[in-house]
Amino acid sequence: MTEQEINLYLKEILNTMHDGLFLTRPDGTIMMVNDALTRMTGYTREELMNAPCSVLDCDVCHRSRAEGQKHWCRLFKVRRENMKSCHIRCKDGQYIHVVKNASLLQDEDGEVLGAVETLTDITELDDRDRKIKELSRLLDVEHRFCGMVGRSEAMRRVYELLERAAQSDAPVIILGESGTGKELAAAAIHALGPRNQGPFVQINCAALNESLLESEIFGHVKGAFTGAYRHRKGRFEEAHGGDVFLDEIGDVPLSMQVKLLRVLETGKFERVGDNRSLTLDARLITATNQDLRALVGQKRFREDFFYRINVLPIQLPPLRDRREDIPLLARHFVRLLGAGIRRRNPESAAATETTDGPGRHVVSGIDAQAMELLMAYSWPGNVRELKSAVEYASVVCNASIIGARHLPPQIAAACACADLGGVPVPAGTQATAGIAASGPVPPAPARPEDTARARERQALIQALRQTGGNKSAAARLLGISRVTVLNRMRKHGIDLQKVVTS
Repeated sequence: MTEQEINLYLKEILNTMHDGLFLTRPDGTIMMVNDALTRMTGYTREELMNAPCSVLDCDVCHRSRAEGQKHWCRLFKVRRENMKSCHIRCKDGQYIHVVKNASLLQDEDGEVLGAVETLTDITELDDRDRKIKELSRLLDVEHRFCGMVGRSEAMRRVYELLERAAQSDAPVIILGESGTGKELAAAAIHALGPRNQGPFVQINCAALNESLLESEIFGHVKGAFTGAYRHRKGRFEEAHGGDVFLDEIGDVPLSMQVKLLRVLETGKFERVGDNRSLTLDARLITATNQDLRALVGQKRFREDFFYRINVLPIQLPPLRDRREDIPLLARHFVRLLGAGIRRRNPESAAATETTDGPGRHVVSGIDAQAMELLMAYSWPGNVRELKSAVEYASVVCNASIIGARHLPPQIAAACACADLGGVPVPAGTQATAGIAASGPVPPAPARPEDTARARERQALIQALRQTGGNKSAAARLLGISRVTVLNRMRKHGIDLQKVVTS
């Protein structure tokens, strides 16, 4: 076939291509398209012919035209574009992901005759990658989802809600008892959402008083109050382009709720001591372990603010409602702790059960009796308490396998007092766990309370009794901070002297 014959059948040759192709004149108007481009975009040949190439609304072309300087398109400057990932808009308004190659067409004298571009639709590849990621998550041996561990039906529903909520820009509120993983859920929303390239800023609203909280969130200018020696950027400013997470939102004072409500409604805020408005460009995620509806009824939480943050509620289940995840979580924490010990003591990787010396052994598992006790316990502190229990057992254990005698005292004591499926407590478990006859009173068996608030109060009272009123020890027992213990004592009106002496 001669070159003249090839040119004669060039149109048919181009129409057999799977990739879209079009030619443009030097002024950017389209002078030829192939069939693949019409199928890809939904436009007819007549609609594309003589139309400007901007009809495809390519996002890369927007930048190219802006960088073209004296030319209308950057292509006239660089002469060739290879493997550019971009999105074009079809006739129905939908955008598709394509890879573009483009080149100028010039005659022997270097005069520009036009340009040729090819577009490869990779939407199916994107879908395939997404499905592979989903399958990888489902087949993960640890059943992890953005740091969250669990394969129960309740957690699968949570994962689905998190994925859907992440794609929205509406406020999300994460509800659940203390220790259920609300911070991890908030981080998952950020990681899965369109703002994941921006910052993820966290604020614990219960750890600060009203004046400090306002300055922390909004920032302040120099001289706004005593001690404000310089300008300070607030967390809302730091979260620009990302997500801001307000934990323990139920502890925010009413006056602060009014200011936050105004920000949500207007998208504007001011630094403390300043009258210039700043724009909030961040999605708001909140979390609480309190019953906000009950607080609204008690006039301790503003109703209008509640409805403004309660757009996308996500309820995290307590650990006692997903007991099938306890073995997964326990083994996960054992692996994490073992990895930490290996990093601190590289020689411990070769250690055995007979290894002597503190910090030298590496815990690698949990035996059946210990796992039975973990499964039977009510876990008022949820996943955080389970992690603390495994860490305690790893420190106490001088072998490679955690046994029942290595678990914290309250677990064996609670299982011994309560009838939880007839789980036997091994002989000597309490003695070897370190409970002396004259020691603290063991916690009472878990009671079926009606609300999370009552369960939280009972767990705190039990921890304070067991530790003889030591708030720091009670905090370690519950897997929370000492500040949180103090806040909960105030919230529940707990008299420490009465608790210890009762």
